[in-house]
Amino acid sequence: MTQIERLTGTAVPLGALRTEKAASIGEYTDLKKLADFAKKSGLGIIQLLPVNDSGTQSSPYSALSAFALHPIYLSLESIEGFDGLYKSNAEFKKNYDAFISYHKDAERFSYDDVNNSKDYFLRKIYAETETAKKGKASKDLENFIKKNSWVIPYAVYKNLKYSYMQASWKSWKKIDTGLSEEEIKKRWNSDPAHLYYAWLQAECEKQFSESVEYCRKNKILIKGDLPILMNEDSCDAWSHPEIFNQSLRAGSPADGENPAGQNWGFPIYNWKNLKADNYTWWKNRLINASKFYDAYRLDHILGFFRIWAIPENDCNALNGHTEPFAGFKADDLYELGFDDERIRWLSVPHVPTHVIEDITWNHKKSHEILKLFATKLPNEELWLLDGAGKKAFGSKNIEEADLSGMELCTEEAEIKIKEYLVKAWSDRTLIPMGKNKYVPSWIYGQSTSWGTLNDLEKEKLTELFEKVSMKENRTWEKNATEILTALTEATEMIPCGEDLGVGFECVPRVMKKLGILGLRVVRWCRKWDEEGQPYVPFEDYEPLSVCTTSVHDSSTMREWFNNSQFTINNSQLMEIKNEETESELSKTNNLFDSQLSIGNLLSACKASKSTWFIPPLQDLLYMNEKYWKENAEDERINVPGSVNPFNWTYRIPARLEELLEDNELCKKIKEL
Repeated sequence: MTQIERLTGTAVPLGALRTEKAASIGEYTDLKKLADFAKKSGLGIIQLLPVNDSGTQSSPYSALSAFALHPIYLSLESIEGFDGLYKSNAEFKKNYDAFISYHKDAERFSYDDVNNSKDYFLRKIYAETETAKKGKASKDLENFIKKNSWVIPYAVYKNLKYSYMQASWKSWKKIDTGLSEEEIKKRWNSDPAHLYYAWLQAECEKQFSESVEYCRKNKILIKGDLPILMNEDSCDAWSHPEIFNQSLRAGSPADGENPAGQNWGFPIYNWKNLKADNYTWWKNRLINASKFYDAYRLDHILGFFRIWAIPENDCNALNGHTEPFAGFKADDLYELGFDDERIRWLSVPHVPTHVIEDITWNHKKSHEILKLFATKLPNEELWLLDGAGKKAFGSKNIEEADLSGMELCTEEAEIKIKEYLVKAWSDRTLIPMGKNKYVPSWIYGQSTSWGTLNDLEKEKLTELFEKVSMKENRTWEKNATEILTALTEATEMIPCGEDLGVGFECVPRVMKKLGILGLRVVRWCRKWDEEGQPYVPFEDYEPLSVCTTSVHDSSTMREWFNNSQFTINNSQLMEIKNEETESELSKTNNLFDSQLSIGNLLSACKASKSTWFIPPLQDLLYMNEKYWKENAEDERINVPGSVNPFNWTYRIPARLEELLEDNELCKKIKEL
């Protein structure tokens, strides 16, 4: 294993950067100024959030391509032809000046406006190029396309998406989906409009590469971020459907904060097909990323071991299962003394007529409603919630059903009925997985059917579940070792993995074996099973890891301190010993009100056993109070579980030129 140098760095979304030139959003060229600041401050790593094209989605984790860069980060003024157009075209100049003026001092950038405006300006600039005028790629562009085979399907996909007003490819005409590689190539050759998207990517690579080279010359490593999943509307899902399983969606099972689990909406991978092709798509993705990055972060590394897979037609994650899974057969349940009727009771939700009747106050109408979703058992007022014979039935079908035409079914009654049936859909002990095969529900202990079992029956099923779980763990370790070995050997980049919340012994074992750095977020590094849940001492951190104070999905260090009501009584986090610090803290009874506490926490993190310490830029800027925003909440990058203009539009509180001139701040950071 190659020895990795101990370094401190900083993490930031590229779009958050501010410079004198980039007035609307951070751009590829701004990395040079950030590198100057990093060098002056003694930082050795710049970690970026994903910079792949995400189309109309502001989330960088919802990419439309695993390879294409986002044109939103292009510096328009750095593109050849901009100056001439700006000077000769009065309308262009007027619109560009208005765009810059409008966004210059905005607290957060407007993703939609910046994205649409930049596309407008880029199309104007492109129209003046020889490529656009001749309808034929220049020699340089032609060479770029030849070196990047992904460009052709990407350009065809983007041009189609533009013609469909950015609608999902799943709503396109059939003639534009399911195209073979040969058919995509024919489309490419048939329309010169495709060249615009190739030109954009060539410009993105040129600017990003120049900035990365500048960073490397200044001995600053660039760490990229590779989301494990792809948007179902992505070019990759459109052009390579064989590597995705569109019938299942990725997410996470129920936990304390998410009682219904999480459904992320992304399709899972078809690992069987990926393996048959020797993981070529993934390897190519990493090879392409290595043009820009010295290290990379694999998001949700647990997904390479197993993914939480949810049926496409389910709205929540409760009826999901791990993929791959082991499961058990009906024969195994027969051996435990369960017959077909009892197995049905455990695996198919049962709905009594009276529950719906109590809402509608009409027996006949209750039957009519239930017939839409369930099958009535003979001679009983009891229904099997089985989709009434519909294929691929799920809780989405219940939510989307229109009951307004049902007489006596008011809007209020419809809401209550749907809420009950959606909840009932997940009320089961076993999840059917095809013919005569089952897995235990993640929340089987809360199900109605489980509550009716006697202690012996529960004991037998629990033993069966544990046996299957052990088998699954062996499979997950074997599969992940094979996949991650292929990936980590594909390039010379240093691999890192987001392993938060991982509870499987095999995960850290495989990561250590393959030299993959884990992630240690201070606030979550605690001995959760011990009384008081004390923090893990910094000297006990796994050396093969990245330590940080906050992440893009969490609050910043300042907001965390404020909300957690830290006091001198639990200052073991920073092991504060000196009298001056304790005296300062005792005045405020709040750690974050003290500048000393900030330096103490950052210094303690740097002294941890982790190989790298990479806090977000916000947390480093807290070393000078003039960079604090009035509300700590405004310094967040993303609030998980919410979709709004706030998320992913953070801008740093000062231009990089100003930070460079702040000798005191640079000195404080360097002293870390």
